[in-house]
Amino acid sequence: MNEETLVAKIHDILKEQGRTEEEIAEIDKAYQFAKKLHAGQYRVSEEPYIIHPCEVALILADLHVDKHTIMAAFLHDVIEDTETTPEQIEEEFGEDVKNLVEGVTKLGKFQFKSSEERQAENFRKMFVAMAKDIRVIFLKLADRLHNMRTLNYMAQNKQQRIAQETLDIFAPLAGRLGIGKIKSELEDLSLRYLQPDKYFEIAQLVAQKKTEREQAVQMLMQTISINLKQNKIEAEITGRAKHYYSIYKKMKRLNIAFHDLYDITAVRIIVNTVRECYEVLGVIHSHFKPIPGRFKDYIAMPKSNGYKSLHTSVLGPRQKPLEVQIRTKEMHHIAEYGVAAHWRYKESGSVKANSKTDIQFAFMRQMLELEQESAGADDFVKRVKMDLFTNQVFTFTPNGDVIDLPIGATPIDFAFKIHTDLGCKTTGALINGRIAQLDTQLKNGDIVEVLTSKKSEPKMHWLNFVVTKQAQTKIRQWFKKHKRDEYIGIGKSLMEAELTKTVYDEIVKSGELLNIAKTMNLTSIDDLLALLGNGEISAIKIMNRLKKDTQGDDVSHYMSHQRAQSSKQEIIGLEGLMYQLAKCCLPLPGEDIVGVVTRGKGISVHRKDCKSLETVQPERLLDVSWNPEIEKLGKKTYVSAIRIDVDDKLGMLKDILEKITDCDTNINYANVKSNPGKKLGIIELGLEVSSIDKLNYVIGQLNAMEDVQSVKRVPLNSNSRLYVPAKKKRGKAKSN
Repeated sequence: MNEETLVAKIHDILKEQGRTEEEIAEIDKAYQFAKKLHAGQYRVSEEPYIIHPCEVALILADLHVDKHTIMAAFLHDVIEDTETTPEQIEEEFGEDVKNLVEGVTKLGKFQFKSSEERQAENFRKMFVAMAKDIRVIFLKLADRLHNMRTLNYMAQNKQQRIAQETLDIFAPLAGRLGIGKIKSELEDLSLRYLQPDKYFEIAQLVAQKKTEREQAVQMLMQTISINLKQNKIEAEITGRAKHYYSIYKKMKRLNIAFHDLYDITAVRIIVNTVRECYEVLGVIHSHFKPIPGRFKDYIAMPKSNGYKSLHTSVLGPRQKPLEVQIRTKEMHHIAEYGVAAHWRYKESGSVKANSKTDIQFAFMRQMLELEQESAGADDFVKRVKMDLFTNQVFTFTPNGDVIDLPIGATPIDFAFKIHTDLGCKTTGALINGRIAQLDTQLKNGDIVEVLTSKKSEPKMHWLNFVVTKQAQTKIRQWFKKHKRDEYIGIGKSLMEAELTKTVYDEIVKSGELLNIAKTMNLTSIDDLLALLGNGEISAIKIMNRLKKDTQGDDVSHYMSHQRAQSSKQEIIGLEGLMYQLAKCCLPLPGEDIVGVVTRGKGISVHRKDCKSLETVQPERLLDVSWNPEIEKLGKKTYVSAIRIDVDDKLGMLKDILEKITDCDTNINYANVKSNPGKKLGIIELGLEVSSIDKLNYVIGQLNAMEDVQSVKRVPLNSNSRLYVPAKKKRGKAKSN
């Protein structure tokens, strides 16, 4: 369409909507202003540039937006592409229009390191502006839609980049805001440039089946119409083929060919009341066989973007499956225009929601939170994609409120989505009335009740399974605020583990560690150690900076000394550090081990297969090993706990103890109990052994005994006390 035709069409739409002559005149003023500024400018398609703002204004007029948004549509490129300033726009059209235009203006006058950085910053700016005024995204979506309609004039590499960007950001955003008519067209156009072969194949196949499909739809619509009239229900009935991208996704998801799809056609029935929706559903199911598992009630359980409708699939004429959608006029308006149907505008152009609990307010608040918590524009866009645009699951609170979350979300994500305090106080969760693990992945329709305690605190291992950036950020913020002293202690232990305590103390005294902290914009060594203990920076990073700043001389000297001393230590990698063997797994020489940094207790050494390591941050783990020449360091034994299940017979304990004595092994402690009902005796022993090989030998000897049912290694019983021989006091020999 040419410029005059477009403007005339906009005028017609505005008049049909009942806009006043004054409103139309103000909108026309913006058009004339833009026309003058864009005079002599042309698009890549060689058409006058003013065509683009007119097309954007037409799209927005069809969305029933307010006058200021349509005015901003005509003006949305004047700041970027002409010498016009925001101040001039404000002077001519007011502050509201100026803010809208600025919200969608690209950052063309700023310098960035890369095109990716520029685009990330553009998106960040757009989302933040959108969070302040929803109309910004109306403008951006309309702008993107017309650009996609004319994408064929671009080079192929630009076509694919813009199409992918549209599919990743703009189409999902339109979907989240419920603007179905824009979402579907953006997806179809993106598919055309990203997968042209698939797009044109689907288009051709849909066209080939058009006649057959239309006949089936007409027969179905006729039958429905007759039956609805008999039931005195007024309805508007239409039929359509599904969008190409929807067909493509289903083919890909189910890994099937086009000819195997059974519901590429949908019939839509629009009635006046909710009651009539369910009455129509009854009529449909009484005349056509419903397909099991294909009924969805989005009226009782609306989507998070406000979408409501009844969906069912039936076997239509000639036994061809057809999808039927049933909704009221209001529901249809919301399905087409989404959030635009939920908002109203004052004469000033400011926006207010229909209620304080409006789902769109929550959406906008989430946008602002993500922006505040992000490290930069690129991080912000990644968070938006992750938290807002991924495939979602829809869960419910016990009160029936819908909580939408990314796939893979857990009760912890659920709790933090509702409120930070709820997440921090979480102790457990009920899913559909049953106790569930906190790392359970939620499914569509789950009713989640969060259990809390005033004394409860977040757990660091939650970071291993939460998926939303909101939950991850809030957990880290809590620990940073409440566990600073602990993190300082852990950070110090990590540095001592890397350098030895002596070297660490020397470097602190020299001021080198403080210098490193200052280069990272930190004010003290404690700040540096806290970041290290929290896992935000690594010990390796600090070591690399330390070696660079000192030319590696002092560090290398001390490290070589450390290696020289390692041959004298039973565990390599902990030279000069306080450590203890973990009682939960009692590691033995010959087993793979790992060090865990603790606060105030030095290093705790665990077996690598110890289950307690599952909750430990990777940053707190140290690479350690048993000295392969440990036997040369002197005779030493380690306690290992075993449980022996035996037949409850007289003298069994005596036989067991004798067998262990025969194996040249000492017993550190013993616990014995019996289960007369099962005729079972349970003997728990602490054995003093030199290695895992020795322990395995003893277990093998015990298993070979006739009345022994099983022997297995167990954690140290909390009720058991290790026997530690008292040290002999040294003194002068007495004379006789």
